[in-house]
Formats: sequence, structure tokens, C-alpha cells
Amino acid sequence: MPELPEITVLARQMKTELVGKTIIAIEVLQPKSLNVPEEEFIIALTGAEIRDVSARGKWIFVETTRGWLLLCLGMGGEILLVTRDTLPEKRRLVFDFTDGTCLVVNFWWFGYAHWTDDLTRHKMTAKLGPNALDLSAGDLRRMLSGRRGRIKSFLMDQSKVAGIGNVYIQDILFRAGLHPLRTINTLSDVQIDALARAIRESLQTGIDLGGSAWEMDLYGRKGRYDESCLLVGYREGRPCPECGTIIEKIKTGSTSGFICPRCQPLE
Repeated sequence: MPELPEITVLARQMKTELVGKTIIAIEVLQPKSLNVPEEEFIIALTGAEIRDVSARGKWIFVETTRGWLLLCLGMGGEILLVTRDTLPEKRRLVFDFTDGTCLVVNFWWFGYAHWTDDLTRHKMTAKLGPNALDLSAGDLRRMLSGRRGRIKSFLMDQSKVAGIGNVYIQDILFRAGLHPLRTINTLSDVQIDALARAIRESLQTGIDLGGSAWEMDLYGRKGRYDESCLLVGYREGRPCPECGTIIEKIKTGSTSGFICPRCQPLE
């Protein structure tokens, strides 16, 4: 599943390539991914010029002269810039531009391609929390003040913090020395400050490496953030890079967690 680093990479590339282009045709092969009827979606965006592209959490915001195209890859997929001669076999939507290029969107299981002329009325993005990479230590302390839930659950709740999923959360918590089942009210200011640094370091590393090796960028290239970059995530049975203790896999609600039991004690 693409998380903030992968979406940030895609959005930056889309901004470079698409701003100033005009959509002349739209092909919809998966209408259930839309939030409005297919005909309305096509009419709304055909003829629109792209003004800007940005990212927030796991969503890409494409600002046009006719409203917003909002894209979310859900459990995974691709957004590729190609031509009609190089269309991939698997595709769910195709946006044709006046220069002969196409933006192709594919969803593996589910995803969203929404249109709105008012972002405040788009419920799925309006409820997103602040972008994870933008959080300062002070922001995080204020957000966590008075809360009692588990820290992993809080950080992965997109309405609280946007962009962190089950891949990057593993090393974020390891870098901060926090067990995923720690309750928020047991964290000290020093630990919260360490957590804020860990969020920035982990996500920025993913961005700098072009995103995950299991995902593709706008040009069909895989990222360089691969298994060798992981500290404890998905490394069950291997030694901790800090102390050599064997990394354990544990259940953390509906997801799995990977921890060093010595570096991340459940206090």
C-alpha cells in the first residue's frame, strides 16, 4: 500500500509534468471508483487545464480550472504518464492531454478517482489529519495531550495523522524507542519529541529514495526504499541493528507489529 513517501513522489512528478496541460478526453473503465456518475465526471473534467498538483497523506490533489481531481490508490496501484501507443494492459482510468500524453490510473483492489468543485464538501479528504511530514514536536505534543489510546493506532488513524501506514510505522516506532502498544498517556515529552524526529526521518528517507521498491513512480520506475532500508519492519527473527536482540512479530490490533523487545519495552 503506498504511503506518504510514495504519494509525495508521485505528486511532485505530476506537478512537474502535468501543470499547464489540458484534458481532452477521459476513459473510465472502473466507474465504481468515482464519487459522481461517470457522465458527470467526464463532463466536469474534459477541457480542464491542470493548475497544480499536491499531496496530503495518501491522497493526490490535482487542481484544475474546473475543480479538483482527487486520487487515492487505496491498497495499491499505479499512476503512469504514457502515450496511447504505450498504454499498460491494466488500467482503470485514462486522461488524454492535448500533447498526446496520457495519465493512466490503475487500482489493484480498490481506489478512488473523485471530482469536486469544493474541497470542503469532499468528506474523505476534509476529515484528513495534518500531513505527517509537517508535524513539529510541539504539534505532536498538543495532539497527544489528554489522550489514552495506543500510539500505533493513533499514528495510523488518517483522521489524526495523514500518511502513515503499516510499512513506515514499524521503523518510526523503533527509532523513537516506543512499543506499538504503549498508551499515549504514558509518553513523556522527551519521548514525544523523539517520535516527531522519527516520523520526519523515516518518511523523508522514503521520499529521498524515490519511495518503496514495491511501488512505481510516474515513469514506471520502482523506488529504492527496499528491504535493506528497513530497521525492524518485516525482519522477524533477525538481529536488531542496535543491540542484536532478535526482532519479534506481534499482533497490534488488526495489524502486525515488528519490534526489538529490548529497545522497545512495553512499560
